[in-house]
Amino acid sequence: MAGQSSRSKKRKGHAKIMIPLATKMRPKTLEEFVGQRHFLYPGSLLWHAVKNKTFASAIFFGPSGTGKTTLARIVASEMDAGFVEINASATGIKELKQLIENARVKFFGLEKRTTYVYVDEFHRWNKLQQDALLKALEEGVLRFIGSTTENPYFAVNNAVLSRVGSIYEFKRLSSEDVACLLQRAAEDRERGLGAAGLSYEEGALPALAAMAHGDARVALDTLGFIAENLGEDKTVTKALVEEALQRPAAFYDKREDKYDLLSALQKSIRGSDPDAAVHYLARLIKGGADLMTIGRRLLVIASEDIGMAYPNAVSIVTSCVQAAQMVGFPEAEINLAQAVILMAASPKSNRSAMALAHAKQDLEEQPIDEVPAVLRDAHYSGAAKLGRGRGYLYPHDYGGFVRQEYMPRVLKGRQYYEPTENGQEKHFKKYLEELWKK
Repeated sequence: MAGQSSRSKKRKGHAKIMIPLATKMRPKTLEEFVGQRHFLYPGSLLWHAVKNKTFASAIFFGPSGTGKTTLARIVASEMDAGFVEINASATGIKELKQLIENARVKFFGLEKRTTYVYVDEFHRWNKLQQDALLKALEEGVLRFIGSTTENPYFAVNNAVLSRVGSIYEFKRLSSEDVACLLQRAAEDRERGLGAAGLSYEEGALPALAAMAHGDARVALDTLGFIAENLGEDKTVTKALVEEALQRPAAFYDKREDKYDLLSALQKSIRGSDPDAAVHYLARLIKGGADLMTIGRRLLVIASEDIGMAYPNAVSIVTSCVQAAQMVGFPEAEINLAQAVILMAASPKSNRSAMALAHAKQDLEEQPIDEVPAVLRDAHYSGAAKLGRGRGYLYPHDYGGFVRQEYMPRVLKGRQYYEPTENGQEKHFKKYLEELWKK
């Protein structure tokens, strides 16, 4: 008896296995799915593609908790196809090849069945891993749904994009959509909290919906956490919502669109506001933007917005970004902050970027002559017979500058670069003006 009592106590002491509320409440049909009405609604092309079983492959991209995984599972179930779900961060090329081989056996074997493979965090795969899918996609062995929080036009190989075709951008759910999901969970007696005997303070669920920032998973799992740990009162209140989320009202969320933040960062630097620029840098870092995403944008800003007004900016910013790479986060924040403040406090000029833009515009709007013969390559055999380079004046023979025509004939006299008086650019402007006025 004593032994039985001891074993009984051990069993009682085992941790209770809790399935997250978001998992239990995950929609199972298109009719249950909430949000993304810009591409999914009764009668939409995607809706019919799924219902007619003509859905092929696609990439879903957008913030976490917006329904990417849920919709992928619904698609696979509606298509009566095999379904394999993997995460790119935990699946290597060896496992991927085995998955493809298994799908090939199903497709060409007795089952004659297509396999849908859902790859979460697809952007984490390198080019080799992404390209491993190409043949299977072309043969129809696999149907592919890639999920990513990154913009696929930056994060996914063009070869994959061309074979997938359909790219759906998932947007954060509205507060109304999240509130709808919370209310559904509160009322559902089988999968949700409807049988738990809970009561809800007025405004508690709307407050949770607003504070979840469009992330259904955060909202539902927070509600589940509160429900599991309520006292005897069994009332969900706004105060408990704030306590569970550890913030009264978030001004920032890590799922915030980093491209909006990068845009705000660049515009603040361009506007010479170092305080606003550092604010947006901090939001990017806290939101989990990777170091190179920030670094690439800073390098662009150095040439696009600082440019010739402070030519050394691009060198300094490059050094800061490289230093940040070497030390890694969290110390990398200091290097990035230096680059941001340097550029925000520097004189500005976009004239080098504008010069290129105007030159490209001319190429699109009018026929352009060939490169003048005097400027063409004269180093290969037979070039002299073709008149290549004949009459070219070597500037170093004339003290570093000699007046001659460089533009194609149709563009003679065109001026693309118009330097400003800002910072060091005024010195370059003066230098060029003195050269060409002779």
